[in-house]
Amino acid sequence: MLVSTPKKEVRSWTTDSRRWAHYKPREGDIVIATAPKCGTTWTQQIASLLVFQSPEPKEIQNTSPWIDFRLPPVDAVMAFIDAQTHRRFIKSHLPFDAMPIYDEVQYIHVARDGRDAFMSWHNHTSNYSPFARDNQSLAGMADETVARPLPAPHATPHAHFQVWIDESPDVRLRDDSPASNFFALERSWWAERKRPNVLLVHYNDMKADLGGEMRRIASFLDIQISEDLWPRLIAAASFEFMRENGATLMPRAATSWDKGHERFINKGTNERWRSALTPEDIARYAGRAACELSPPLSSWLEQGRLKAGDPKEMGD
Repeated sequence: MLVSTPKKEVRSWTTDSRRWAHYKPREGDIVIATAPKCGTTWTQQIASLLVFQSPEPKEIQNTSPWIDFRLPPVDAVMAFIDAQTHRRFIKSHLPFDAMPIYDEVQYIHVARDGRDAFMSWHNHTSNYSPFARDNQSLAGMADETVARPLPAPHATPHAHFQVWIDESPDVRLRDDSPASNFFALERSWWAERKRPNVLLVHYNDMKADLGGEMRRIASFLDIQISEDLWPRLIAAASFEFMRENGATLMPRAATSWDKGHERFINKGTNERWRSALTPEDIARYAGRAACELSPPLSSWLEQGRLKAGDPKEMGD
């Protein structure tokens, strides 16, 4: 049953939230919704391992389609999803209030410290292939709310951070996923964290206790895994396994980034911003976060559940 309709549109070079109007939910569907570079593909891999209950590497990009990605024809994407017979797990980079919400669908929101997400985002956008950049530019130019080519990122994280963190209204036309989008998306999912069909997961917690977080996700999805299988599934969700098997997991990456999956599955580390950004940059982020986020949300985004506490039990 539809319980919440979209309250706003999100449109950029990569994203068009209106495409979700074509989605036909199926009971048990899993939607993995994150800001970019917060562990999306990692969580898709975990969902794949849990759904198929096999450590064998399986292609992620098609198996778990990104509905709001504006480049593939939406009819073809929906036909592919509708034809799937396994339990479906779908990717999104939308805030809660930009997508339709259904009782029979389970939503996993994965978050990460905004500075870590930014560092990964800079690497991601700095290494697009000409093919990817040209196609995103054409898509943006065809949308009247964007109407310009994809802007090139600045060469260094420090230089690009000045654009990403900017608060002016036109920042969405200077970066595909600026800090304003990040903060709005995190607020939207935090506000809905107590819904029984919403689970908040944190990148830090997956790094600190991958097995524990996988079991937590499996419990939320009501998926039973035999104890003897768990060690192999956990190993197949590791960064090392995903990087080693990246060509199988992400076959299309070769056309989108230089070095393909090796560029996309880059370092998987946190706090690189400490040496890449200036003290003034770091202070600027802290000030912006204090204005944009409640103290509990800010604490959880920076630390994760294992250090800050369970989001469902934290105040607003």
